[in-house]
Amino acid sequence: MAEWLGKALQKLLQRFESARDLKNRPDYYRGDFNKYYMSVKILYWAGILACLVLIICCFVPWTYHADVDKTFTAFFSEKNQYGKPGKFLIFFAVVSLILIIVPKVLAKRINLFLSAFTVAYAIKTYILYTSCYNAYCPEKKAGIYIMLFSTVVILIAAVFPNMKIMANKDEAAK
Repeated sequence: MAEWLGKALQKLLQRFESARDLKNRPDYYRGDFNKYYMSVKILYWAGILACLVLIICCFVPWTYHADVDKTFTAFFSEKNQYGKPGKFLIFFAVVSLILIIVPKVLAKRINLFLSAFTVAYAIKTYILYTSCYNAYCPEKKAGIYIMLFSTVVILIAAVFPNMKIMANKDEAAK
């Protein structure tokens, strides 16, 4: 039994290349890394654009309420019943924009937490603004969808930050 298990494990190990061989292969190491790095650069710019879109989106109409004949935005609701979520969303967008640009690891970690919090707050705001009341459902405008989509893009950009990682300490000293 042990002999059979030993042969099976040897065959399994022979199927895979060692990690040292993978670094020497230019098609694997350089090709896949460059594709990954280009997509990270695109996400970097998409995150910056999403922060700017989120700021602009707070001034666009979110919902239309026919019972009071008014259009609500992030800064206006009837008798301020929904509050002013635009203040928080603009604050989160500006801080995320700064943290996306800063090339420090701590900034990227803080941005990940802050962008996840922003998505949660955006979902809460979406549910608050679009929920039905007294057998009446408000008409959803494009602004509320853009707000939700831009916060998700900010979160995706925070998950994949644009950071250059040094391979070893000798390269960092240069």
